[in-house]
Amino acid sequence: MTAPDPATEPHRFLEHLYHAAVRRALPLHNTAAFLPPPPKGRLVVTRYHHIPPRPEELKKRIEIVEAAHPVPDAAGLEAAQRILAMAHGLTQDDLVLCLISGGGSALLTLPAEGLTLEDKQRINKQLLNSGANIAEMNCVRKHLSRIKGGRLAAACAPAKVVTLTISDVPGDDPSIIASGPTVPDATSCADAIAILLRYGIAVPGAIMSLLEQGALETPKPGERIFAGHEVHMIATPQQSLEAAAREARAAGLEAHILSDEIEGESREIGKMHAALARAVAHRGQPFRKPCVILSGGETTVTIRKQPEGTVRGRGGRAGEFCMGLAQALQGQAGVWALAADTDGIDGVEDNAGAFVAPETLSRALSLGMKIDAYLDRNDAYGYFRQLDDLVITGPTHTNVNDFRAMLVL
Repeated sequence: MTAPDPATEPHRFLEHLYHAAVRRALPLHNTAAFLPPPPKGRLVVTRYHHIPPRPEELKKRIEIVEAAHPVPDAAGLEAAQRILAMAHGLTQDDLVLCLISGGGSALLTLPAEGLTLEDKQRINKQLLNSGANIAEMNCVRKHLSRIKGGRLAAACAPAKVVTLTISDVPGDDPSIIASGPTVPDATSCADAIAILLRYGIAVPGAIMSLLEQGALETPKPGERIFAGHEVHMIATPQQSLEAAAREARAAGLEAHILSDEIEGESREIGKMHAALARAVAHRGQPFRKPCVILSGGETTVTIRKQPEGTVRGRGGRAGEFCMGLAQALQGQAGVWALAADTDGIDGVEDNAGAFVAPETLSRALSLGMKIDAYLDRNDAYGYFRQLDDLVITGPTHTNVNDFRAMLVL
């Protein structure tokens, strides 16, 4: 598809880059080359309303269960129990094919002995609101689980396990993606304790004692249960950014990828991107305009405490980034931006992300909307919805994390 003209249709052009990034990460295009001879299909767990179109034959062979994300629910618990049960009793002549992508930490939930589903839900909510990065969150999740952190692979022994994974984490570490159910875990109970204490996250006393004793330790690198296993990365954030960069260059623009591993507080990362865009716009440094600046990774949002009786805002990482970006750009002429999650859902809302334009702040002020107030209550959804600047794509059926593109003309 020919890209829209960035000079006359900047929003549509940025959406075009986003869709190019998503297309590169679709399993439909990337899985076949890595598949071993076909085993019999069993069970797949995905987010509610995220079942992709599939042939009738697959509908017969593979059951799909829908469950909650990012906070687990009873459907995910039941699915995890069934998957673990399927793994028992396998022999060295069996092959287990595991398709792993981001979101699996919530979708495949099986609390450690002594933890209830309600405990896991509460801990997950605290982790999500704490500002902890994905590696920290998943370290805790692995040690409070009976299926994550290599435990699913242990249950499959002595069968061979082949893992095909789509990365949604900075650095593409398979032990972090979906909390690594089929790969060894180098983190420890002591690491999990340090994270819980760092962010003030409470766990039942009996569970803390088990962590302190090392009783909830995960299978480690070098253990025999992982001998002969294979892990293949079929889609990554960097590959999607490169696909978007190719589309920008085909439209006659220079394209620069900052990194696919950017982490940090979303609004602060937005301010950093704004400083870069302003330098390009004013001084032609470090890049000459016109250009597109791309980045990926997984930022975080620390939920601000609100006065009693105040309704907390709605939104996710991409929207919070866009608010920080717009606030710092201060209406900079010639700069447009899009930030969106590649799975089509920003947090728990129905949007993938949001747009920012030179007139974003002025349009908002004309409606009586001050961006500082929306940032204070983490209400990116409310801010951009009133501006009609939400990016709404619906489920994309993949996930290589955050996608950000700035257009400087």
